[in-house]
Amino acid sequence: MNKAAKKRKSEMKDLVALRDSQIDFSDVPEVRDWNRAVVGKFYRPIKKSLTIRLDADVLAWLKAQGRGYQTRINKLLRAAMEGQSRRRRA
Repeated sequence: MNKAAKKRKSEMKDLVALRDSQIDFSDVPEVRDWNRAVVGKFYRPIKKSLTIRLDADVLAWLKAQGRGYQTRINKLLRAAMEGQSRRRRA
């Protein structure tokens, strides 16, 4: 690890240790209009590669909707996961 990387790592460690009340936001303008905000713009979950066996008709249905069938599978599974999590908390 080079000197700059070590310094950056040390600075990040120090920032993580700060409480929110200790952070100086005086040079950051206040955002008043959130109309153009994009949720999850910078969130990129870690992806894992795997082999999955699906019924042929289910796979055909997903592929018939156009490109991105793997993304659709992920969205369907995430919705099921979050729905189950919400039901458990209720």
